[in-house]
Amino acid sequence: MNNPDALDLTIRNTGTAAEITAMLTRAPLSELLRQSEAMTLAGHGLLVTYSRKVFIPLTKLCRDVCHYCTFAQTPKAAASAYLSPEEVLAIARAGVAAGCREALFTLGDQPEARYAAAREALAKMGYPTTLAYLRAMAELVLNETGLLPHLNPGLMTAADYAALRPVSASMGIMLETISARLSEPGGPHYGSPDKLPAARLKTIEAAGAARVPFTTGLLIGIGETRAERIEALLAIRDLHRRHGHIQEVIIQNFRAKPDTKMASHPEPSLEEHCWTIAAARLILGPDMSIQAPPNLQPGHLAALLAAGVNDWGGVSPVTPDHVNPEAPWPHLTALAQATSATGRVLAERLAIGPAYAQAPTTWLDKSLVPRVRRQVDARGLPVTDSWHAGTGAPIPAPAVHGGGVSPAIAAIIARARSGNRLEEREIVQLFNAGGADAARIAAAANALRAEAVGETITYVINRNINYTNICLHKCGFCAFSKGSTKAERGPAYNIDLSEISARAVEAWARGATEVCLQGGIHPDYDGNTYLNIARSVRQATPGMHIHAFSPLEVWHGATTLGLDLETYLAQLRDAGLSTLPGTAAEILDDEIRAIICPDKLNTRQWLDVMRAAHRVGLKSTATIMFGHVERYEHWARHLLRIRDLQAETGGFTEFVPLPFVHMEAPLWRKGLARSGPSWREALLMHAIARLVLHPLIPNIQASWVKLGEAGVLAALNAGVNDLGGVLMDESITRAAGGQNGQACTPERMRHLASQVGRPAVQRTTLYQPVPLLAETGD
Repeated sequence: MNNPDALDLTIRNTGTAAEITAMLTRAPLSELLRQSEAMTLAGHGLLVTYSRKVFIPLTKLCRDVCHYCTFAQTPKAAASAYLSPEEVLAIARAGVAAGCREALFTLGDQPEARYAAAREALAKMGYPTTLAYLRAMAELVLNETGLLPHLNPGLMTAADYAALRPVSASMGIMLETISARLSEPGGPHYGSPDKLPAARLKTIEAAGAARVPFTTGLLIGIGETRAERIEALLAIRDLHRRHGHIQEVIIQNFRAKPDTKMASHPEPSLEEHCWTIAAARLILGPDMSIQAPPNLQPGHLAALLAAGVNDWGGVSPVTPDHVNPEAPWPHLTALAQATSATGRVLAERLAIGPAYAQAPTTWLDKSLVPRVRRQVDARGLPVTDSWHAGTGAPIPAPAVHGGGVSPAIAAIIARARSGNRLEEREIVQLFNAGGADAARIAAAANALRAEAVGETITYVINRNINYTNICLHKCGFCAFSKGSTKAERGPAYNIDLSEISARAVEAWARGATEVCLQGGIHPDYDGNTYLNIARSVRQATPGMHIHAFSPLEVWHGATTLGLDLETYLAQLRDAGLSTLPGTAAEILDDEIRAIICPDKLNTRQWLDVMRAAHRVGLKSTATIMFGHVERYEHWARHLLRIRDLQAETGGFTEFVPLPFVHMEAPLWRKGLARSGPSWREALLMHAIARLVLHPLIPNIQASWVKLGEAGVLAALNAGVNDLGGVLMDESITRAAGGQNGQACTPERMRHLASQVGRPAVQRTTLYQPVPLLAETGD
């Protein structure tokens, strides 16, 4: 074809069904596959997803008589009309034991409309309809096992969706075909009222109106034409454009089964299957998730991926495919290996697709929102290891990295290493990396670290003095601050100036070169409070570096005294302040700040404080607190805002990623936040920060309080060159439920460095060397 891009545009936006069919039929298959694969990689990268699930065949009775189906049975053939609650739970619990996260309920459509046995069984159990029993069983599985139900009950109305939505993460119905002629005498759907295309389209439309994440798709090779497949795909496209609810489209190939009327019907070829997958991708676009069941094309998974597939659907380590019992599921290890052999990376997903899991309040009943939020990372994919920041849990074993290194990732890394300012979309692409791409990013960051700052690992001997935990603000991530002395988790306190000074003197005697002073925004504090704290510490310890006052405290102090930022910061400097901690940054994006800290200073104000501090000669650190409600684009914006201010002022000494510690955080306890970042995300944040901020910020710090010792060791091989402070009395992470201790001795710092074969050197706050004699015990 002369202009493939024009073909893409026509197919996805302006072409009629006849025009699109003609174009796709004329085009060489190789060209369709090339475009489809490129579009898939643009939308999903190297990631290929699957859902680890159990299949619960609630009933095999069905009022339809599809001529290719072996799932549906008559009452005579079925052992019982419905699975009992005990049988349902037994299957679900076996799934939990095997690591499943989804319970797929399969069942026939309205069997009570055809069989007295179904009506009698329902009456005996006390349910008026199959859907009412389905709701009860989905609720039972959800509450007893935690598996997320996905429901495939056939035709549904708005009332059905309203009843089922509170007990399911997603639902679905295969459109199969848009051809009404296949329901005529002699057709595969003759005698099956629930297979009428108009009825199925109405059900899919109603799902969109009900805000239900929905799965649909085509069954190809049952007698439809290519043109009819295109019409069906266009119908799905249009429904999705109206409601945005189609989370995945399955392109399933017909398999002839013995003892059915279509036992001798020819199956579609692999080429025909791939043509239809490519057509679906070109019509539905790069972001749509397109699935093909891996058990129905054994030995040809590479071809399916090349055609445009990015999802393998539900794969069960416990139960068979009840719809295609003759086709066993591939072993998950074999599926991962087959996926990896194509240069792609296999990743688990939930019953709700990742894009929908990222917006749970839109797509889920409110009762399900916390269940999903607490399971996923910022991609909307489940966290599959047990590591959480601050818990002391072991980090996951290093993965045997499957898949190849994406040329796009390699190009972004090359741009970063050359010192270029990356674009937001490029940074997001780095954070989405998995497998060999993630390993490549970590390795590149470490190589860049060696070039930029060498092999030496630095640390500072300091003491934290948090002089009050009483705070006017209600940050949703903070478990440290208290509103009164009757606080829920521990008493409120306010340390006076004499005690602050005494702790500074004690820290100096123990070898500290820095005190880090921060506290809540006490209602009785004003700008003079911070000036007096600085003066008291300076008078008590003339040689101590005073690293103090978050931008929020600076803003509060300046505002209460009616001073502009530069004037007030100059007063703090003259009172003894040496540098500012870059805390209170959280995520520098007001969309996120409106959720996690709506009454705190905004992004512009935080940057204004830092800009003013740098102008009056005060250096500062910069931080990010990540893993709660934000997405990768917010991380990218934060990093770029830090980089841009550094390019302007040169005032940041280091960048410190702070993984969200969730256990006692109010937002998490209310079900409004994720459970912190995954280990993959935590490690990538350190590595990507090195790449994005190069060459402007040379020092990347790892928080031993958040990562634990094993996490720090991994970070030291992913671009980190600094271990921060020994802290002495760390209390903020501990208040959030952190378990990694209150102090880390200089000896322990040196031991950590030795485990990665690098020297450790004490530094000052401004990254100047300190003689070893300054260390306690030397």
